[in-house]
Amino acid sequence: MRLSLDAAHALALQALLASGVSAAQAAAIAGNVTAAERDGCPSHGLFRLPGYIRSVQNLKVTRDAVPQVTDLAPAVVQVDGNNGFAPLALEMGHSRLVGKARHCGIAAMAVTRIFHFGVLWVEVEQLAQEGLVAFAFTQSSSAVAPAGATKPLFGTNPMAFAWPRVGRPPLVFDQASSVTARGELLLKLRDGSSIPQGWAVDSSGAATTDAAAALAGAQLPFGGYKGSSIALMVELLAGALIGEAFGFEAAAADNNDGGPTLGGELIIAIDPAHFSPHGNSEAQLAHAELLFARILDLEGARLPSDRRYAARQRSAVDGIVIPGALQAELSAMASSGARAE
Repeated sequence: MRLSLDAAHALALQALLASGVSAAQAAAIAGNVTAAERDGCPSHGLFRLPGYIRSVQNLKVTRDAVPQVTDLAPAVVQVDGNNGFAPLALEMGHSRLVGKARHCGIAAMAVTRIFHFGVLWVEVEQLAQEGLVAFAFTQSSSAVAPAGATKPLFGTNPMAFAWPRVGRPPLVFDQASSVTARGELLLKLRDGSSIPQGWAVDSSGAATTDAAAALAGAQLPFGGYKGSSIALMVELLAGALIGEAFGFEAAAADNNDGGPTLGGELIIAIDPAHFSPHGNSEAQLAHAELLFARILDLEGARLPSDRRYAARQRSAVDGIVIPGALQAELSAMASSGARAE
């Protein structure tokens, strides 16, 4: 089924509202999943909505949670999600984080007691659009084996980075510390497709190309020990540092309904103007463009966000394509609020 971006957003919003999600929570989630579809990332788009909705209907997530924003220090803000979904908590803390970064030069936002199920690039891209350099880190339920092991312990533990550009969209990357995101495995399972060698092992520790076996086994970190070290770092930053659960603790407490697990996110925002004796960011941003130009001069190379921005331009005109079965399922939810199977 082909949908315009407006139609996709309306479908997501209505399905969430019909399931009892508050208007504020629903609007923030619908914006996040539509952004994923818009930028060519269906693994975090409308495909995720049944999981969101199951989590509410099973009373795991508070459907009308109101996040609470608290200043912990001159350069640190905390947003307590109050057992709600991440997008609204992130929106509510955004302006406070920007203000602190502008004042101090660097600031951090600890987002706690949230259920994170979406892409990370949304929050860092918004910060970069305001002229800030940004990082984001979030842990997830155990799915990835540490390098050398075959049993899951870490989450897929993504991190995102954004760099502002003058007159151009920010440079942004958002990547898991595993070879692939969990959602890519779920899409392969849904579509009956095999997975590439090296993505995962089965429950006995043997390499597998079967998505179901991979989901029952363990995903692998990218680059072996390098990806494993990054996954460990994310566990510490988005877990221990901000007082949230590690991936294995989140997994033990989860009801396994296919929705997100409770956890946290750490965002760091840097104002490059504070790193210049001139009090502005012109020199740093201009210097970065020299690097970007050199990258693009190399045959076959591209900047990390180029593919997403190209997809964004296409979808603005052509809309998106989703499986008919998913469209029918979400339409039924939007019409009746019936429980997702």
